[in-house]
Amino acid sequence: MTSSRARREWQIFLRVSIGSAVISAGFGYFVGDRTLHAAVMGVLHSIAIATPLLLFEIKAQDIRPLRRLRRQPLLVYFGFRILFYLVVIIGGLVTVRLLFDDSPTVFDETFRPSIIFAAVMSVTANLVFELGSLLGFGTLGNLLTGHYVQPRREHRAFVLIDMKDSTGMAERLGSIRFHELLNAFFQDVTDAALDCRAEIHKYVGDEAILTWTRADGDCIACPFIAQDRIAANGERYRSRFGAIPQFRAALHWGEIVAGEIGDVRREIAYVGDTLNVAARLLDATKSLGRDVLASMDLLDQVTLPQELKAEPLSTLTLRGRSAPLAIAALDRPAR
Repeated sequence: MTSSRARREWQIFLRVSIGSAVISAGFGYFVGDRTLHAAVMGVLHSIAIATPLLLFEIKAQDIRPLRRLRRQPLLVYFGFRILFYLVVIIGGLVTVRLLFDDSPTVFDETFRPSIIFAAVMSVTANLVFELGSLLGFGTLGNLLTGHYVQPRREHRAFVLIDMKDSTGMAERLGSIRFHELLNAFFQDVTDAALDCRAEIHKYVGDEAILTWTRADGDCIACPFIAQDRIAANGERYRSRFGAIPQFRAALHWGEIVAGEIGDVRREIAYVGDTLNVAARLLDATKSLGRDVLASMDLLDQVTLPQELKAEPLSTLTLRGRSAPLAIAALDRPAR
Protein backbone atom coordinates (compact mmCIF):
# COMPACT_ATOMS: atom_id res chain seq x y z
CA MET A 1 0.00 0.00 0.00
CA THR A 2 1.29 3.46 -0.87
CA SER A 3 2.41 5.43 2.19
CA SER A 4 1.03 8.87 3.04
CA ARG A 5 4.48 10.35 2.42
CA ALA A 6 4.60 8.82 -1.08
CA ARG A 7 1.04 10.00 -1.86
CA ARG A 8 1.96 13.50 -0.73
CA GLU A 9 5.07 13.48 -2.93
CA TRP A 10 3.10 12.40 -5.99
CA GLN A 11 0.39 14.98 -5.30
CA ILE A 12 3.08 17.68 -5.26
CA PHE A 13 4.61 16.21 -8.42
CA LEU A 14 1.29 16.21 -10.32
CA ARG A 15 0.25 19.69 -9.19
CA VAL A 16 3.58 21.29 -10.06
CA SER A 17 3.79 19.37 -13.36
CA ILE A 18 0.33 20.50 -14.43
CA GLY A 19 1.02 24.09 -13.37
CA SER A 20 4.34 24.08 -15.23
CA ALA A 21 2.72 22.64 -18.36
CA VAL A 22 0.00 25.31 -18.40
CA ILE A 23 2.49 28.16 -17.90
CA SER A 24 4.86 26.71 -20.51
CA ALA A 25 2.01 26.35 -23.02
CA GLY A 26 1.19 30.02 -22.54
CA PHE A 27 4.84 30.99 -22.93
CA GLY A 28 5.20 28.90 -26.10
CA TYR A 29 2.06 30.40 -27.58
CA PHE A 30 2.84 34.07 -26.94
CA VAL A 31 6.61 33.93 -27.59
CA GLY A 32 6.22 31.68 -30.64
CA ASP A 33 3.93 32.15 -33.61
CA ARG A 34 0.69 32.03 -31.58
CA THR A 35 -0.39 28.65 -32.92
CA LEU A 36 -1.54 25.42 -31.30
CA HIS A 37 1.77 23.85 -32.35
CA ALA A 38 3.70 26.47 -30.35
CA ALA A 39 1.57 25.81 -27.26
CA VAL A 40 2.05 22.03 -27.60
CA MET A 41 5.81 22.57 -27.92
CA GLY A 42 5.67 24.51 -24.68
CA VAL A 43 3.97 21.57 -22.95
CA LEU A 44 6.54 19.12 -24.36
CA HIS A 45 9.38 21.36 -23.15
CA SER A 46 7.78 21.40 -19.71
CA ILE A 47 7.56 17.59 -19.63
CA ALA A 48 11.16 17.18 -20.78
CA ILE A 49 12.55 19.70 -18.27
CA ALA A 50 10.18 19.82 -15.29
CA THR A 51 9.77 16.04 -14.90
CA PRO A 52 13.45 15.16 -14.20
CA LEU A 53 13.90 18.26 -12.05
CA LEU A 54 10.82 17.49 -9.96
CA LEU A 55 11.87 13.87 -9.53
CA PHE A 56 15.29 15.12 -8.45
CA GLU A 57 13.77 17.44 -5.84
CA ILE A 58 11.29 14.88 -4.50
CA LYS A 59 13.46 11.76 -4.52
CA ALA A 60 16.89 13.23 -3.68
CA GLN A 61 16.60 12.11 -0.04
CA ASP A 62 15.99 8.51 -1.16
CA ILE A 63 19.19 8.28 -3.22
CA ARG A 64 22.28 7.65 -1.10
CA PRO A 65 24.85 9.50 -3.31
CA LEU A 66 22.61 12.59 -3.33
CA ARG A 67 22.16 12.41 0.46
CA ARG A 68 25.94 12.35 0.81
CA LEU A 69 26.28 15.25 -1.64
CA ARG A 70 23.85 17.30 0.42
CA ARG A 71 26.20 16.98 3.40
CA GLN A 72 28.94 18.69 1.42
CA PRO A 73 29.64 22.43 1.82
CA LEU A 74 26.76 24.55 0.51
CA LEU A 75 28.79 25.92 -2.43
CA VAL A 76 29.64 22.40 -3.61
CA TYR A 77 26.03 21.22 -3.41
CA PHE A 78 24.74 24.44 -4.98
CA GLY A 79 27.27 24.17 -7.80
CA PHE A 80 26.16 20.61 -8.55
CA ARG A 81 22.53 21.71 -8.64
CA ILE A 82 23.29 24.55 -11.05
CA LEU A 83 25.19 22.19 -13.36
CA PHE A 84 22.42 19.57 -13.19
CA TYR A 85 19.72 22.17 -13.89
CA LEU A 86 21.64 23.56 -16.89
CA VAL A 87 22.18 20.11 -18.38
CA VAL A 88 18.49 19.20 -18.00
CA ILE A 89 17.25 22.55 -19.35
CA ILE A 90 19.49 22.64 -22.43
CA GLY A 91 19.15 18.88 -23.04
CA GLY A 92 15.35 19.06 -22.77
CA LEU A 93 15.07 22.02 -25.11
CA VAL A 94 17.36 20.47 -27.74
CA THR A 95 15.77 17.00 -27.52
CA VAL A 96 12.20 18.26 -27.92
CA ARG A 97 13.16 20.48 -30.86
CA LEU A 98 15.00 17.67 -32.63
CA LEU A 99 12.15 15.19 -32.14
CA PHE A 100 9.04 17.33 -32.59
CA ASP A 101 9.94 20.62 -34.30
CA ASP A 102 9.91 21.00 -38.09
CA SER A 103 12.26 24.01 -37.88
CA PRO A 104 15.50 23.53 -39.86
CA THR A 105 17.59 24.73 -36.94
CA VAL A 106 17.45 24.03 -33.23
CA PHE A 107 19.06 27.30 -32.19
CA ASP A 108 16.54 29.78 -33.63
CA GLU A 109 15.48 33.17 -32.26
CA THR A 110 13.23 31.58 -29.62
CA PHE A 111 15.94 29.32 -28.16
CA ARG A 112 17.52 31.98 -25.95
CA PRO A 113 14.25 33.23 -24.37
CA SER A 114 13.26 29.58 -23.89
CA ILE A 115 16.43 28.94 -21.87
CA ILE A 116 15.85 32.07 -19.80
CA PHE A 117 12.21 31.12 -19.18
CA ALA A 118 13.11 27.54 -18.23
CA ALA A 119 15.86 28.77 -15.91
CA VAL A 120 13.51 31.23 -14.17
CA MET A 121 10.84 28.54 -13.76
CA SER A 122 13.39 26.06 -12.41
CA VAL A 123 14.87 28.51 -9.92
CA THR A 124 11.38 29.50 -8.76
CA ALA A 125 10.37 25.86 -8.29
CA ASN A 126 13.65 25.19 -6.47
CA LEU A 127 13.01 28.06 -4.07
CA VAL A 128 9.47 26.83 -3.43
CA PHE A 129 10.72 23.33 -2.62
CA GLU A 130 13.49 24.59 -0.35
CA LEU A 131 11.20 27.00 1.50
CA GLY A 132 8.48 24.35 1.69
CA SER A 133 10.93 21.89 3.22
CA LEU A 134 12.13 24.50 5.70
CA LEU A 135 8.79 25.99 6.73
CA GLY A 136 6.30 23.30 5.71
CA PHE A 137 4.21 23.69 2.57
CA GLY A 138 1.09 24.58 4.56
CA THR A 139 2.92 27.34 6.44
CA LEU A 140 4.53 28.59 3.21
CA GLY A 141 1.12 28.75 1.53
CA ASN A 142 -0.33 30.70 4.46
CA LEU A 143 2.59 33.14 4.42
CA LEU A 144 2.33 33.70 0.65
CA THR A 145 -1.43 34.24 0.74
CA GLY A 146 -1.31 36.38 3.90
CA HIS A 147 -3.84 34.12 5.62
CA TYR A 148 -2.48 35.05 9.05
CA VAL A 149 -1.34 38.63 8.43
CA GLN A 150 -4.12 39.65 10.79
CA PRO A 151 -4.22 37.47 13.94
CA ARG A 152 -7.28 35.25 14.11
CA ARG A 153 -8.88 33.06 16.73
CA GLU A 154 -9.04 29.35 16.01
CA HIS A 155 -9.82 26.14 17.82
CA ARG A 156 -7.11 23.53 17.32
CA ALA A 157 -6.09 20.13 18.58
CA PHE A 158 -2.45 19.71 19.57
CA VAL A 159 -0.32 16.62 20.09
CA LEU A 160 3.08 17.09 21.75
CA ILE A 161 5.50 14.18 21.31
CA ASP A 162 8.64 14.15 23.45
CA MET A 163 11.44 11.54 23.25
CA LYS A 164 12.15 9.71 26.50
CA ASP A 165 15.62 9.78 28.05
CA SER A 166 17.01 12.03 25.34
CA THR A 167 19.72 13.35 27.68
CA GLY A 168 20.97 9.83 28.46
CA MET A 169 20.95 8.88 24.78
CA ALA A 170 22.86 12.03 23.86
CA GLU A 171 25.53 11.24 26.46
CA ARG A 172 25.85 7.66 25.25
CA LEU A 173 25.84 8.36 21.52
CA GLY A 174 27.55 11.73 21.39
CA SER A 175 26.05 14.86 19.86
CA ILE A 176 26.50 13.88 16.18
CA ARG A 177 25.09 10.38 16.53
CA PHE A 178 22.26 11.67 18.72
CA HIS A 179 21.36 14.18 16.01
CA GLU A 180 21.14 11.30 13.53
CA LEU A 181 18.90 9.40 15.97
CA LEU A 182 16.69 12.45 16.45
CA ASN A 183 16.38 12.90 12.69
CA ALA A 184 15.34 9.25 12.22
CA PHE A 185 12.88 9.58 15.12
CA PHE A 186 11.30 12.70 13.63
CA GLN A 187 11.01 11.00 10.23
CA ASP A 188 8.86 8.28 11.78
CA VAL A 189 6.81 10.86 13.68
CA THR A 190 6.40 12.79 10.41
CA ASP A 191 5.15 9.67 8.61
CA ALA A 192 2.57 9.20 11.37
CA ALA A 193 1.59 12.87 11.09
CA LEU A 194 1.08 12.49 7.34
CA ASP A 195 -1.02 9.36 7.91
CA CYS A 196 -3.19 11.34 10.34
CA ARG A 197 -3.38 14.50 8.20
CA ALA A 198 -1.64 16.60 10.83
CA GLU A 199 0.20 19.87 10.34
CA ILE A 200 3.72 19.73 11.75
CA HIS A 201 3.89 23.01 13.63
CA LYS A 202 7.54 22.78 14.69
CA TYR A 203 10.31 20.73 16.25
CA VAL A 204 11.65 22.03 19.55
CA GLY A 205 14.72 20.15 20.71
CA ASP A 206 13.59 16.53 21.05
CA GLU A 207 9.89 17.45 20.91
CA ALA A 208 7.51 17.56 17.93
CA ILE A 209 4.35 19.68 17.97
CA LEU A 210 1.54 18.49 15.69
CA THR A 211 -1.76 20.29 15.18
CA TRP A 212 -5.18 19.87 13.55
CA THR A 213 -7.83 22.46 12.76
CA ARG A 214 -10.51 20.05 13.94
CA ALA A 215 -10.67 17.36 16.58
CA ASP A 216 -11.29 13.82 15.34
CA GLY A 217 -10.02 10.28 15.68
CA ASP A 218 -6.88 11.07 13.68
CA CYS A 219 -5.31 13.19 16.40
CA ILE A 220 -6.18 10.59 19.06
CA ALA A 221 -4.63 7.76 17.05
CA CYS A 222 -1.53 9.67 15.93
CA PRO A 223 0.79 8.84 18.89
CA PHE A 224 -0.01 5.14 18.53
CA ILE A 225 0.61 5.20 14.78
CA ALA A 226 3.97 6.83 15.56
CA GLN A 227 4.70 4.01 18.01
CA ASP A 228 3.93 1.48 15.26
CA ARG A 229 6.21 3.29 12.81
CA ILE A 230 9.08 3.26 15.28
CA ALA A 231 8.49 -0.40 16.19
CA ALA A 232 8.46 -1.37 12.50
CA ASN A 233 11.92 0.21 12.17
CA GLY A 234 13.16 -1.32 15.44
CA GLU A 235 15.96 -3.35 13.88
CA ARG A 236 17.24 -0.31 12.04
CA TYR A 237 17.35 1.66 15.30
CA ARG A 238 19.09 -1.17 17.15
CA SER A 239 21.74 -1.65 14.47
CA ARG A 240 22.47 2.06 14.11
CA PHE A 241 21.99 3.36 17.64
CA GLY A 242 21.78 0.35 19.95
CA ALA A 243 18.28 1.24 21.21
CA ILE A 244 14.73 1.92 20.06
CA PRO A 245 13.52 5.41 21.02
CA GLN A 246 10.37 5.78 23.06
CA PHE A 247 8.28 8.87 23.75
CA ARG A 248 5.61 10.50 25.85
CA ALA A 249 2.68 12.38 24.32
CA ALA A 250 0.11 14.93 25.44
CA LEU A 251 -3.12 15.77 23.60
CA HIS A 252 -5.27 18.84 24.12
CA TRP A 253 -7.90 20.96 22.37
CA GLY A 254 -8.76 24.61 22.76
CA GLU A 255 -8.73 28.14 21.43
CA ILE A 256 -5.55 29.84 20.27
CA VAL A 257 -4.68 33.00 18.38
CA ALA A 258 -2.79 32.31 15.14
CA GLY A 259 -0.84 34.99 13.33
CA GLU A 260 2.40 35.96 11.68
CA ILE A 261 5.05 37.05 14.12
CA GLY A 262 8.64 38.27 13.89
CA ASP A 263 10.55 40.83 11.86
CA VAL A 264 13.92 39.61 10.56
CA ARG A 265 12.56 36.04 10.62
CA ARG A 266 8.82 35.54 10.24
CA GLU A 267 6.76 32.54 11.20
CA ILE A 268 3.18 31.65 12.05
CA ALA A 269 2.83 31.43 15.82
CA TYR A 270 0.06 29.96 17.95
CA VAL A 271 -0.46 31.93 21.14
CA GLY A 272 -2.70 31.17 24.06
CA ASP A 273 -3.39 29.01 27.06
CA THR A 274 -4.05 25.88 24.99
CA LEU A 275 -0.42 25.21 24.14
CA ASN A 276 0.65 26.03 27.70
CA VAL A 277 -1.83 23.49 29.05
CA ALA A 278 -0.60 20.89 26.54
CA ALA A 279 2.97 21.48 27.75
CA ARG A 280 1.90 21.06 31.40
CA LEU A 281 0.08 17.89 30.43
CA LEU A 282 3.25 16.59 28.83
CA ASP A 283 5.13 17.27 32.08
CA ALA A 284 2.43 15.33 33.95
CA THR A 285 3.13 12.18 31.92
CA LYS A 286 6.38 11.84 33.88
CA SER A 287 4.91 12.31 37.37
CA LEU A 288 1.91 10.09 36.61
CA GLY A 289 3.94 7.40 34.87
CA ARG A 290 1.73 7.40 31.76
CA ASP A 291 3.01 7.57 28.21
CA VAL A 292 -0.03 9.21 26.59
CA LEU A 293 -2.32 11.70 28.35
CA ALA A 294 -5.28 13.53 26.84
CA SER A 295 -7.49 16.25 28.22
CA MET A 296 -11.21 15.64 28.47
CA ASP A 297 -11.58 18.93 26.57
CA LEU A 298 -10.30 16.98 23.55
CA LEU A 299 -11.88 13.60 24.29
CA ASP A 300 -15.31 15.23 24.62
CA GLN A 301 -14.95 16.41 21.00
CA VAL A 302 -14.17 13.05 19.39
CA THR A 303 -15.24 9.44 19.10
CA LEU A 304 -12.49 7.29 20.57
CA PRO A 305 -11.05 4.81 18.02
CA GLN A 306 -12.13 1.25 18.80
CA GLU A 307 -8.57 0.01 19.24
CA LEU A 308 -7.91 2.50 22.07
CA LYS A 309 -9.18 2.91 25.61
CA ALA A 310 -9.29 6.00 27.82
CA GLU A 311 -8.80 5.65 31.58
CA PRO A 312 -10.05 8.72 33.49
CA LEU A 313 -7.57 10.01 36.06
CA SER A 314 -7.73 12.51 38.88
CA THR A 315 -8.07 16.11 37.74
CA LEU A 316 -4.84 17.99 37.19
CA THR A 317 -4.26 21.31 38.94
CA LEU A 318 -2.26 23.68 36.76
CA ARG A 319 -0.43 26.79 37.89
CA GLY A 320 -2.16 29.91 36.58
CA ARG A 321 -5.39 28.07 35.72
CA SER A 322 -8.34 28.46 38.07
CA ALA A 323 -10.24 25.31 37.09
CA PRO A 324 -8.59 21.87 37.37
CA LEU A 325 -8.10 19.97 34.13
CA ALA A 326 -9.93 16.67 33.64
CA ILE A 327 -7.59 14.18 31.97
CA ALA A 328 -7.39 10.55 30.88
CA ALA A 329 -4.63 8.12 30.03
CA LEU A 330 -4.83 6.60 26.55
CA ASP A 331 -3.66 3.11 25.81
CA ARG A 332 -4.36 0.02 23.75
CA PRO A 333 -6.34 -2.72 25.50
CA ALA A 334 -4.29 -5.80 26.32
CA ARG A 335 -4.85 -8.55 23.78
